[in-house]
Amino acid sequence: MAQEQIQEQRLAQQQKLAQTITQQQLLQAQLIELPITQLTERVNAEMDDNPALEISTEEEPEYSEFSESSEQSDSADSYEQEERQSALDAALESIGRDDEELPVYHGGMSNQEEREEMVYGQSQSFYDQLKEQVGMVDLTEQEQGVMEYLIGSLDDDGLLRKPLHSIVDELAIYHNIDMTEQEVERILHKLQEFDPAGIGARSLQECLLLQIQRREPSRLKELMQQTVVNHFELFTKKHWERLGQQLGLTDLQTEMLIKELRKLNPKPGTSMGEVVGRSIQQITPDFIIDTQDDGTVTFSLNAGDIPELHVSQSFTDTLQEYQTNKENMSRQLKEALLYTKKKVDAAQGFIEAIRMRRHTLTITMQAIIQWQHRFFEDGDEASLRPMILKDIAEKTGLDLSTVSRVSNSKYAQTRWGTFPLRYFFSDGYVTADGEELSTREIKAALRDIIEGEDKRKPLSDDALKEELTKRGYPIARRTVAKYREQLGIPIARLRR
Repeated sequence: MAQEQIQEQRLAQQQKLAQTITQQQLLQAQLIELPITQLTERVNAEMDDNPALEISTEEEPEYSEFSESSEQSDSADSYEQEERQSALDAALESIGRDDEELPVYHGGMSNQEEREEMVYGQSQSFYDQLKEQVGMVDLTEQEQGVMEYLIGSLDDDGLLRKPLHSIVDELAIYHNIDMTEQEVERILHKLQEFDPAGIGARSLQECLLLQIQRREPSRLKELMQQTVVNHFELFTKKHWERLGQQLGLTDLQTEMLIKELRKLNPKPGTSMGEVVGRSIQQITPDFIIDTQDDGTVTFSLNAGDIPELHVSQSFTDTLQEYQTNKENMSRQLKEALLYTKKKVDAAQGFIEAIRMRRHTLTITMQAIIQWQHRFFEDGDEASLRPMILKDIAEKTGLDLSTVSRVSNSKYAQTRWGTFPLRYFFSDGYVTADGEELSTREIKAALRDIIEGEDKRKPLSDDALKEELTKRGYPIARRTVAKYREQLGIPIARLRR
């Protein structure tokens, strides 16, 4: 006889550690991830769905104003910085060997009042804004067509890297426009008079010179021109001591000169409201960052069209009345009480989630500015320090996933253009000596070397390695090849 099989069910208790997330935590995580435009839509949808959520009629407070200065907070350091600034001002006034009185320049790329106003949320692109200025110039119909072709040939940063002889050939072949290279260059010079200063330059050197030329005459302007024209290599390689010696300046005078040169914008196209890339998608920045001439960096959150919210007083009063008399309530009134309580709790939870979003975004941006303070001072991509999500998480005490949510799909408007928050993050490369270098800084140097190479004899990866070593980036050849590929730059024989 076959053995009978018996199935038996048993109950057993077992302890497990499991992480659960509440509805409120989920809501906060969702709102933190939303950029300002999508948050506005979410707030409007929530107000339509929840009658207990209303717009506050009280004056809205100012949120998230933050100031981060390169000066130290204690009085001794502040006093030392103040004395140093006074010495710098005195040094600037004494620049030059004659006794002429020099005007002190306080602006950035131009006087502060003349800085480009970056407008977002409009239908105009970077190229549309340039084409608008075409109508203000006296041009023939043919010249206007060439001007618009030049505008369309600009790179994302506003520079023209296509050779003029190639443009002349393209105009003749594709547009039946017969012009000499000198005639096209004359039209290009008119484009270079457009705003912002530096637009249409054919090199970084020409870009900086175009901006310097718009300054008021002064001894400082002359020194800036001499630096860019005669000592450009010393400037780009940051050999400040040698530069000062060549110009016959003291250390303080050299420091002031370099400080002013760093205020020039190497990417004038980004100051017209377009992030790197020719996307026509309009960007609304979540953070507004301003850099003062003394190095102080301030920022605020963009509130957009989001109103200040509060819980409806009528719902609060109704809930209080129901709870006072709940013992003698009918079933219908109890259901009304539950409905009212549900809506009031949801409204309070949503308002708290908005508040937590503001707080989280504020401390995250504060940490980024502290970490990348030098970039916000000079706008130089090479000034970006190695920084990963974990660094900001540790600095703020936030969870790594929270920092990641803040950094996704959000933009910061700066004096140097508008950038996605992810732009400020980059890995580091540790040299054999233990020095940590930003991979972004190395890539910027690599791109600069390749752009300046002889196109008839492009540099091999070994030659690029040697050039990078000369600039202070001692990396391996295979690392050069990896970064070159990541930049989308082909090998030497394909760059001819």
